[in-house]
Amino acid sequence: MPHELETFADGTTAFASARLSAWHQLGTVTQDTMMAEEIMAAARLGDWGVRTIRTVGIDIVNGVEVQIPADDKRMTVRRNPVTGETEYLGIVGTDYTVVQNEQCAEMLDRLVDQVGGAHFETAGSLRRGKSVFVTMKLPTAMEIAGVDRLDLYLIGTTSHDGTAALRVDASPIRVVCANTQRAAFAHSVGHYTFRHTSNVNSQISQAREALGLMWKYMETFEKAAERMLQTELAMREFEKVVARVWPVKDNASETTKNNAKQRLGTLKYLIREADTQKAIAAAGGPGTRSSPSTSTTTSPPRTPSPAPTGC
Repeated sequence: MPHELETFADGTTAFASARLSAWHQLGTVTQDTMMAEEIMAAARLGDWGVRTIRTVGIDIVNGVEVQIPADDKRMTVRRNPVTGETEYLGIVGTDYTVVQNEQCAEMLDRLVDQVGGAHFETAGSLRRGKSVFVTMKLPTAMEIAGVDRLDLYLIGTTSHDGTAALRVDASPIRVVCANTQRAAFAHSVGHYTFRHTSNVNSQISQAREALGLMWKYMETFEKAAERMLQTELAMREFEKVVARVWPVKDNASETTKNNAKQRLGTLKYLIREADTQKAIAAAGGPGTRSSPSTSTTTSPPRTPSPAPTGC
């Protein structure tokens, strides 16, 4: 699927990443972590000067152009960071309050101002500047069985065309494009929305309280994962779980049935014999049977983690 990142006239892409390249290999990859001002510059999100202007329509009356004002609408525009030209972004209502890209980054900074070690990770512009995202990696991560690390990110997103509010999510997904942004929303463990018609700064404390659920989620997840490591799962039960996740109808084609058999075989190998299960099995303790043909120790529910090689 397309990444939807904005590409400018000089061939550069409005995207920046700290230390790790994304799957699309676009934008700027820095050697070090970044502060708010640095990631705005690296992703070419700074100094857009987003604003609203009067909206008018043009009618032709007797061969003469006549302006028709739309008094209940405003147009959002920006300064193109490469050409300097004023560009159209969208149509909004008269009560719409502009949120600059810099404010989105500053909001994340303020949310974690008491959390040492957090740093900006990625930022980018989507759909020709109509929406932007900024992510910050949190210093605290979950670690299951001593080896399975799950990082968490704060993701600030906003639109400049009136289609979405300023929003902050806590998610294990590292956002690098439109697809990973959608995945991050789907796997968000807590989010807070600021309307463009409200005072963003006055709601920072409320956002901190709402995102406090994230830390509770981490603790609950870790306890559930460790419980599952001590729980034995018979292979017959595992096969039933697979059948529920990927049901195959009785009248399915032979190709579909064969694909289902191959999938089941691969999953059984992964859960019983793959090298990735060694640490999990070792952490299973007394609940693990020695015969892999009849049972296996369950690994904890894996929340999709970010990967730079695919979207």
